[in-house]
Amino acid sequence: MIKKITAISFATAMLLSATTLSAKINEKVYAIVNGKNITGTDVAVALKNQKVNFDTLPKESQKQILQQIVQKTLLGNKALNSEVVNEKFYKDTLKSAIQNMKEELALQIWMQKLSKKIKITDKEIQSFYNENKFRFVKPMELKASHILVKTKKEAKDIINKLNSSKSLKADFTKLAKEKSTGPSGKNGGELGWFTLEKMVPEFSNATKKLTKGTITKEPVKTQFGYHVIYLDDKKDKGTVSLKEASPQIKAAIGQDKFRKSLNKIVKTEESKAKIIYK
Repeated sequence: MIKKITAISFATAMLLSATTLSAKINEKVYAIVNGKNITGTDVAVALKNQKVNFDTLPKESQKQILQQIVQKTLLGNKALNSEVVNEKFYKDTLKSAIQNMKEELALQIWMQKLSKKIKITDKEIQSFYNENKFRFVKPMELKASHILVKTKKEAKDIINKLNSSKSLKADFTKLAKEKSTGPSGKNGGELGWFTLEKMVPEFSNATKKLTKGTITKEPVKTQFGYHVIYLDDKKDKGTVSLKEASPQIKAAIGQDKFRKSLNKIVKTEESKAKIIYK
């Protein structure tokens, strides 16, 4: 069991590594020092934070980071031209590092080729879709606007005004901008599309009962206050079509086939190898 989990995890990691290999080779160059490219990988190492986008940083910050990388590169060049390169420790460590790098590079390219050999037919995609339809259920979606006020009386007054409106949506939007205490008030109370679980139950239950273009006849109380809700539109619960789901299905089948193929190769290699755990 442990071997199976390890092999699957290894397969997933290697597939991701292989698919990014081409991007690494063709990545952006930010500077050149004595013929050596300073690339996105060098910048990422210097930043030590994958969430930081170097290209969005202020120009002065970018300049400082690149200067640091350039300085380190210059010092590295100086070290390579020093007596250090003749020492046994350096030579032994370099030999080991080169061997590891060769293995890693060969493995990534090999994995990339292996993944490209995987073929997925339309029949397989159709079968997966038919057998897993529960995965492609689309929940009901609602598009609504609301006016949030502090008291029930305020909400009732707004409803009474809107009940006599000849242009309900326009008047609702106007009142939302004037009276709503919620953050959406400035946008006319618009909340956009949402599924039922995204809102508190009292709000969702009241909204789903509305028909398009109508408002709640009574104030809806939640932990935030009292709401007057307008239903802009509704999408009933349904199923994602095969055409929409195909890219997701193809990726899932491909990863599964890749894992199985890799596990088979790993087992074959394990049976031939002499492995000693210490």
